[in-house]
Amino acid sequence: MALIKVNPPDDLREPSMLVALDGWVDAGSAATNAAERVADGGNVIGELDADVLFDYRARRPALEIRDGRPRTLTWSKLTITRSRYGARDILVLSGAEPDFRWRELSKEMVALAEKLGIVQWISLGAIPAAVPHTRPVPILGTTSKPGLLRGDVQPGPTGTLRVPAACISVLDVAVSKAGIPSVGYFAQVPHYVNGPYATAALALLEAVNRHLEIEVTPGPLANEAMLLRQRLDAATSADDSTRQYVERLETMTDEARLPEGDDLIADIERFLRERGNELGGSGRPN
Repeated sequence: MALIKVNPPDDLREPSMLVALDGWVDAGSAATNAAERVADGGNVIGELDADVLFDYRARRPALEIRDGRPRTLTWSKLTITRSRYGARDILVLSGAEPDFRWRELSKEMVALAEKLGIVQWISLGAIPAAVPHTRPVPILGTTSKPGLLRGDVQPGPTGTLRVPAACISVLDVAVSKAGIPSVGYFAQVPHYVNGPYATAALALLEAVNRHLEIEVTPGPLANEAMLLRQRLDAATSADDSTRQYVERLETMTDEARLPEGDDLIADIERFLRERGNELGGSGRPN
């Protein structure tokens, strides 16, 4: 396989593949941070060819300079890690979203999944949405066939939705067409939060735990989520317009309805421009 180098262990037993890639479907780094917790302590058994898949002008390596001397370079990676929880083998494909050769990669990933005997494919993602930080993180589900999602997660949204695809979706569609059961769990992250959103990472980790019937500990995510909640609450209470906006989102969430109308959309966009910095962001959606 040209794009994937793997040294699979001999004792894999009906492994599941968990996938999280950075990019526009990783708002607040929620998906990759959740996958990192699952992979923590595991062994890297595979790596994808970074020189072929990445545009280094877009993903420049980090250069460390010590006392005026260039010393080390840190490159973007996309790896497969084998973690074991009880009798369960979980392979975690996580890292930087490839810039090139998505279709070729999807074909090779299907071949690898069949070779390794992958029994289910789980995609993790996070998307910016008009939701408040004061309510539980909503999770949207996708599934290759009915009955695969666990917990209270439902497939959605209903109807036809056309959005720019991400590489993780290209892989998901490919393995689904190959007959491998696949699901996706996508957290909704408040528009006004820019930067890591540990609260959504925790929600995705809980979804993984329920789905696979395992218990991955949250590690530092729990404390990060608590500190961020305190900071967002303080910013909300310090400004009346911010508080009113969050209360409006709370009402929509409690009534289980989505924003409607051009006026509300304009209101959200205006809020992102004017109030993003006050809530710990740059005013731009993730």
